[in-house]
Order: sequence, then structure tokens, then C-alpha cells
Amino acid sequence: MFSASQSSKAQFLDKARQAREERRELKERERAAVLVQALVRRFLCRCRLQREIRSEVEDFFGANESGSSKRSALSVFRIARKLLFVFNHKEDKERFEKLCRCILNSMDAENEPKVWYVSLALSKDLTLLWIKQIKDILWFCCEFLKQLKPDILQDSRLVNLHLTMLVTFTDTSTWKILRGKGETLRPAMNHICANIMGHLNQKGFYSVLQILLTNGLARSRPSLSKGSLTAIFSLALRPVVAAQFSDNLLRSFLIHIMSVPAIMTHLATLTPERLVVIESHELFRKFILFLSREAQCRDVCVCLEGSHTLCLLGNLVFLGSLNDKVLEEETAHFVGVLIHMLSYCQKYVSQKKSNLTHWHPVLGWFSQTVDYGLNESMPLLTKQLQHLWGVHMIRILFCDVLSKKLLENQEIAQLPTQPISPQNSLPMKNLFKRAFQKSASVRNILKPVGGKRVDSAEVQKVCSICVLYQTTLTTLTQIRLQILTGLTYLDDLLPKLWAFICELGPQGGLKLFLECLNNDTEESKRLLAMLMLFCDCSRHLITILDDIEVYEEQISFKLEELVTISSFLNSFVFKMIWDGIVENARGETLELFHSVHGWLMVLYERDCRRRFAPEDHWLRKDLKPSVLFQELDKDKKRAQLLLQYIPHVIPHKNRVLLFRNMVTKEKEKLGLVETSSASPHVTHITIRRSRMLEDGYEQLRQLSQNAMKGVIRVKFVNDLGVDEAGIDQDGVFKEFLEEIIKKVFDPALNLFKTTSGDERLYPSPTSYIHENYLQLFEFVGKMLGKAVYEGIVVDVPFASFFLSQLLGHHHSVFYSSVDELPSLDSEFYKNLTSIKRYDGDISDLGLTLSYDEDVMGQLFTATFPVTHRISYIHLMAHFRMHTQIKSQTAALISGFRSIIKPEWIRMFSAPELQRLISGDNAEIDLEDLKKHTVYYGGFHGSHRVIIWLWDILGNDFSPEERAMFLKFVTSCSRPPLLGFAYLKPPFSIRCVEVSDDQDTGDTLGSVLRGFFTIRKKEPGGRLPTSSTCFNLLKLPNYSKKSILREKLRYAISMNTGFELS
Repeated sequence: MFSASQSSKAQFLDKARQAREERRELKERERAAVLVQALVRRFLCRCRLQREIRSEVEDFFGANESGSSKRSALSVFRIARKLLFVFNHKEDKERFEKLCRCILNSMDAENEPKVWYVSLALSKDLTLLWIKQIKDILWFCCEFLKQLKPDILQDSRLVNLHLTMLVTFTDTSTWKILRGKGETLRPAMNHICANIMGHLNQKGFYSVLQILLTNGLARSRPSLSKGSLTAIFSLALRPVVAAQFSDNLLRSFLIHIMSVPAIMTHLATLTPERLVVIESHELFRKFILFLSREAQCRDVCVCLEGSHTLCLLGNLVFLGSLNDKVLEEETAHFVGVLIHMLSYCQKYVSQKKSNLTHWHPVLGWFSQTVDYGLNESMPLLTKQLQHLWGVHMIRILFCDVLSKKLLENQEIAQLPTQPISPQNSLPMKNLFKRAFQKSASVRNILKPVGGKRVDSAEVQKVCSICVLYQTTLTTLTQIRLQILTGLTYLDDLLPKLWAFICELGPQGGLKLFLECLNNDTEESKRLLAMLMLFCDCSRHLITILDDIEVYEEQISFKLEELVTISSFLNSFVFKMIWDGIVENARGETLELFHSVHGWLMVLYERDCRRRFAPEDHWLRKDLKPSVLFQELDKDKKRAQLLLQYIPHVIPHKNRVLLFRNMVTKEKEKLGLVETSSASPHVTHITIRRSRMLEDGYEQLRQLSQNAMKGVIRVKFVNDLGVDEAGIDQDGVFKEFLEEIIKKVFDPALNLFKTTSGDERLYPSPTSYIHENYLQLFEFVGKMLGKAVYEGIVVDVPFASFFLSQLLGHHHSVFYSSVDELPSLDSEFYKNLTSIKRYDGDISDLGLTLSYDEDVMGQLFTATFPVTHRISYIHLMAHFRMHTQIKSQTAALISGFRSIIKPEWIRMFSAPELQRLISGDNAEIDLEDLKKHTVYYGGFHGSHRVIIWLWDILGNDFSPEERAMFLKFVTSCSRPPLLGFAYLKPPFSIRCVEVSDDQDTGDTLGSVLRGFFTIRKKEPGGRLPTSSTCFNLLKLPNYSKKSILREKLRYAISMNTGFELS
């Protein structure tokens, strides 16, 4: 009973709840329907009203176009008010254009005050409404300007329309209502214009102008007309002038207008009158003074970011080039501003590509966002920046340096007599005579003199300018060469800057700059920047000058100045390394080191090619080789850096000794040296004398790298197929190596050619006619490397340019093919460089760059006319010395480096590498030879024949004959670099009694007879012979000194001997 009543109650409550829900839902639907109906009615009403208003506007403008009568300003105001009430950018674009034209037409009416639209500003009831309306209209003009593209014809017309509106109503100069009696109203009207201008500025007026200018000017050819550009710039200038150049508006002008790419260049081209306005307001000075405050400059740079900061920089530089007076008066501020802006950009300049960098045509890899829309205008920006390193601006900025006269020293500079190598004796004699013993006066800047305070205003100014250009070089990475070329254009800038450097500090020169390295002050950094700029520019200059310009014409630097500068650089770099500064160097210090070291090495390599410095000029007397070697053994960093960067400060013989030690250590490491507990692995090869090159190539090219470095024993087979007698204890291999090298370097084989003139060897461009010619070159490289590895000197004179490639110098950024060209063909070099000095039109010479291509058996020749003479010279030189023989050289270097590690020979220059391969070019030291000679067959040091021999060599033979004698015995006319102690096998002399074919070696009888000078018969008819493989001279026991002299002279001149004993 109870449960039934409970159930009915629940049902009743549920039904009541459902009824309530239905009633509430019904009310919601009714309310929603009313709301929807209201919204629809409102929308339809609004649409109807808009249609009516637009129809009314159309009728108004239609009647206006018919020209029946001019509309009053009040009617235009009312119709404009209606249009603005329903204004939509897309739908009302054309109506708005008609409104603008109608307003402008009203302003052109003559003597009709009621027609002038601006007359409403005088109505008390309408003034505020009119001001609001014109503000809205002008801002809508700005909105349209942001969207228009000036390069489209229709858009360019609209640009002119909207600009005319802005120009007309932001300045009272064209308002006819103010003429005559209305002049009294001008202050009030000016106030209204200022109000309008202020409103536009608040809304972003400068941003609009920036977008319009960028769209019209950031391209290869500007699309803005002269009138448009004049209008835009006038509009941009009005707020600044009206505000009396307040900081706030100067900031906006700099950020939005002066950062438009090359805007100043476009103004100069299209509307130069605007530049006159800029000059009349002294805007350049105001810009510089505003930016000279560090906080304001940083703020502008941060707002602009990198790309636009660079555009602002270009425009400021261009303005500076047009305002000499301001530039001279504000040099310090101008330089400071440019340094700050470049430094800001430099923070984001990266050395390499990454996910965080973007490519910029002037800055290189850049870690800020790059506006690629500016890329088309980069050539114009670069032209603007070029003014910074142009002659005109350099003369203004460096006026303190350039105004100095280099002192003249009437005393003739005397150079101490120096021993000169035979190959350079004649040119060196003439060179030093010209350079150091001129009858004319010589510039007295050979030694640092000191005396100028580094904290003086003059020094600080020059330092700042050097910091500016150094910052420019490290920031504008893609036009670095242009900058250096500009800075080196004036011949007297660098010598005078060097003279200025020499005057700094109490003592000048080296001491001051070494002190700066240890002082981390701003002053020290600025002084080091001066040195760095001098080094970078001088290095660039000497790199691009040819030998005639350096040695004969002596452009910029006299040779004696180069001697002094190189001495300073040598000491500076040595101190930086030896004092441990380079070990821990980072950032600017490391850049300074590379700069100074680069200039030093350019001078050193130039001196190696053609001497200008005295003997032993590059050596450091205070560096003891023994100390260096000890530190190298202990792996001291400074010793390793010294060997890496400036090995030339170590005497050549010590470096050769170091090289031999390196080879010995590797041999020990590879187990190639015989010890008491182990013997090295020996490779045996059999060589037919008739096919020496072929057999050697086939058997040795397959050997591993370590086997090639190891012991190789050779057994010769004669023409009859019989093994030749003799045991190879390095001597037979030496003969094999010499014979192989003699064959492969024979020009008749056409693997190598000789240069014209001094007949030095280099790979033949036509060597490809040989089958497997690249493998042959690799084999030649291995044989040459093996000779150097074993210390066997071979008489193979290489061309200097080829030795440079062997050393890897051609990969250096400072390498110049033109400088090496004389070592290939001096006549071709003279003819090529004469093109450089040709004063006429280069096209008159009819020069072409051409190449032949074999296509399906047909020869096609492509020819291009030469328009740039310097490029032509370098391309021709590069083609002759690199392109033609690229694959051959690469193959030979690969073979050579498989035996000789590149780092082992980096400590040698090209002439020194030649000496390492072919022995010393100094005269033969007979005392050294006598000391290290071994005697056999009864001969001894006191034997009369031996005494006669040394006397003949020392007193009767000329140096040439002594060289022939050495070649007769050892097959090389030059002595070993480290002396005869390092000749292997040692130089030997043996007493012989019979002919070579009967010679069975030393016996007890023959030794005793030789020792006691007992002869079987008079050997007067026999000639001396030799075994070059053993460095052995076979000398009969002559009875007279005259016979010995005669026979020996005949033997060496006829080149008899050269066979295995």
C-alpha cells in the first residue's frame, strides 16, 4: 500500500517537471525568434540604408562629373560624412577615389570660398567635425597607400591621388583661402595642420611611408616617379621640421625613412632638390649628433635589425660624401656612429651556414632574419657603402695622416755586404744598389722613432678611424676585397700610416704593441686595430702588385721599408708565439695574430721568390735551436706553434735536421730500423736493366705505404737475362732510384716539360697521351718521396710554381698565380703584365678567352671577348700553371704525400724544398768531404795520391769542376744539406790496379801494395771510374800528380763510370 503511493507521487513530480521544462523551452524559442527577427530586420535595414547612402553618393558624384555646377564645400562635407558612415575598403574603393578627386577639385577653384573644402574649418559649428572628417579621410588614404604597388600603372595613379590628398591637407601653402586678407588665419590653420599631422603620426604615418618607399624603391629600377618621391619625402620631413627636430621624430625618421634601401641615391638621381632641402636643414649633422648618443643609436639598431641597419648606414655614408664641411667638423661623431652600427651588425655575422643563419649578399651568413625583399636593392646599397672607402672620404678621414710629409734623409743608406747565392747574385746586386744606395734622397722611416703620446687627440682620432675600417672589414664579409682595394688605392696612405705607427709611444714600434697585447684596455685595443688594419691593407696591396710594381716601380713601399716592416712583423709574431699569447688567444687577439702573420708570410714568400731582404734577415738570433728541439720533444705548445706558423726563424739546416729526426722516429715506430732484437721486413724486387721503368712501376706500385717506406733490395738482370753480381746494401737501390728518376723526368718521355729559360721541370700538359698516365705520376711521386725519405739527393730541378703546389701554397687565399708565372715562362709573364699597363681600350687588343670541346668527334670552340683585363691575366696564369696540369699534379702530390707527410715539409719554402730534394746549392766544403771520406784498397788519408787528390780539388779545379767531380762519384752535383756526414752510403775512395771488369775487390795483396805504393805496372793509361750506387771513387795508384789531374779532369768531363762494381 505504502509503496504504491510513493510510486504515484514520483510520477506526478516527474510530469510536473517535464511540463515546466516544456514551458521554459517554449519561452526561449519565442525569445530567440524575436532576437533573430530583430537582427535580420536590423541587417536588412542597415543594408537598405547602405544601399540608399551609396546610391545617394553615386548620384552626387554622377551629377558632379556632368559638370553642371560646382558643389559647395558643405555638400561635399555632408556626402563625405555619409560615405564614411558606411565605408568599406573593398566596396567603396572607387567611391572614395571620387570623393578625394572631388575634394581636390574644390581646392582648385578660383575665388569661390564656399566651394573650398577647407573653408569649413572656419565654421564654428563644423570645425571639429571637419577636422575629424579630414583625419579619417587622410588615414584611409594611408591605408590604401599601404596596399598599392607603384610598379602597376593603375596603382601608380592612385598613389599620386592619395599622396596629393596628404600633401594638400598637411600644409597650408596651397590653400587659396589664406591668400590676401586670409593671411591672418594662417597661424590657426597651421595649428590645424599640425593637429592632423600629429594624429597621422600616432596612427603610424611613418610606417605607411616606409612601406610605400620600400615597394617603390627596393628594386633594381625604382617604380616611383619623381613627383611621387618628392611628395613622400616632403610628407616625411614635415613632422620633423614642425617639431623642430625633436628626438622623438628624428628617431621615427631614421627608423622608417632613412632605413629605406638607397633612398638618398634615388633622391640624388630623381629629385636632387630634396638633397638641397636636407642640406639647408643640416639634417646630416642632426642625424649624426642624435645617433652619437649610444643609448639612442642602440635603440635605433635594435628596432631596425641587421638588414635595415645596413641600409641606414649606407644612406648616412652617402649623405656624408655630399657634406664635406659637416664631415670634417663631426668626424669623431660620424666615425663613432658607424662603428656602433657596424658592431651591432657584426654580432650576428656568422662564419658558416646553420639552421639559425640566413644568407645576406653583403654580410654573408647572418643569424638575424633577413628581408629577402631587399636583395634587388643590394647593388645600390653596395655603391653607397663604397663611398666609405672611396678616395674622397679617405682623404677627409685620414687627413691627419696624409697631411704629414715623409722625412727625407739626404745621407745615402749603406747596406752591409752580404753573401749572395749564385742564382740570385746579379738581380740582387742591382736590386740592393737601387734600393739602398740611391743617389736621390731616401725616406727616413726605416726605424721606429717614437715620441708621440698615444693619448693625444690626433692619435685617438686616427685609431678610431682604423677601428671603423677594421670593423667594416670584419662585418661586410662579402665585399671585403672591394674595401681593401679602396683602402689601398692611394699610394701614400700605407707608408704614411706606417710612419705614424713608428712615431707612437716613447720608443715606438714593437715595444708599444707588445705592451698593448698584455693590456686589456680600450686604448690598447684601438692601437692594435690600427696595426691590424695596416697589415690587412698592406698584405692585400702586395698580393695584387706584380714583381715590376714591387721591385722596380716600388709602388707605395720602398724596398728598404719592406725590410724594416718585415723585421717588425717577424719579431712581433715571434714574441706573440714565444710569450704564450697565441696559445690562449681568442677573438680579437687571434684575429690580430692571423692578420700580422698573414702579412708577414706574404712578404716572406715574395722574398723567397725574389730576394729583397739581406741574408739571415728572417732568423731569430735569440732563439736557440737546441732549446726549441727540447721543447718539441716535450710537446710544448709554443714550440709546436712556432714550427707551424714561422719555421723560417729557425736556420735551414736545423729544420732539415728536424725533418730527418721526424723520419727516423717514424721508421722506429714502423719497425723499419734494425735493432739487436729484430730486423726490418725487406722487400725484394728484380729489375731488368732494359725495362727498368716498366718493371719498377709494376713491382712497386702495388706495395703498401709502409712497405714503400721500408727496406727495398734490388737485383738487376742484364740484357742476357743473367743476374748481375753484387749485393745490395742500399747502394744498388740508390742506383735504381737514380736511374728511374732520370728516365721519368727526361722531357723526351713527355711526362715532364722544361720551362723556357732556366729549364726547370713541371708536369707536361700533354702527358695524357701515355696510357695510365695518372698512375705513372702517382708512381713518380712515390719515387720522389722515397728519395727524400731516405735522404738520397737527386738532381731534379723543379719549377718554382710546381714546388709551391707540392707544398700546398696554392690553396692559400693570398696565393697569386701571376706572381708564380715568371717561373714558368718569363716572356709570357712580361707580355701578360703589359696588358695590365695598357692605357687604351682593352677591346682594341682583340683578346678572347676560348676553349675547345670534343663532341662526338667534332671539335667545337667557344670564345668569349675579354672585358676585364685583370681577370684575364689571372685566368690565363691560372690556366697555364694549374688547370692544364691539375690531374697530373694531384696524382704526383698524392704519391709524394703517401711517403712524406705534408706537415713535415710545411716548414720549408719552395727554394728550400728544392734543396731538400736536390741537395745544397752552396759550394762544396772540401774539408767536410775529406773528414767524412772512407778509404779502401790500401789508400789512407796520408797516402800521396790522396794528398794530391785533395790538393787538385782545392787548388786546381774550379767550383764547376768540383761539382762535376761530385756528380761523377755520387750522381748529384750538390752536397747533402746537412753535410757529407749524412751522405749514404758514405763517400769512399778505393785503390784499384786493374780494369773494372777484372776488379774482384780488395785482397790482402792489393791492399798491401796500395798501402806501400807498390805497383804491378804503371796505370797511366787508365782513367778513374766510379760506382755511384756506393758513392765510390775507384782511383788508380798514379805515379805523378799531373797524370792524376789530367785523368781525373778527363773522366769527370766525359762522365765515365756509373756502373756496379
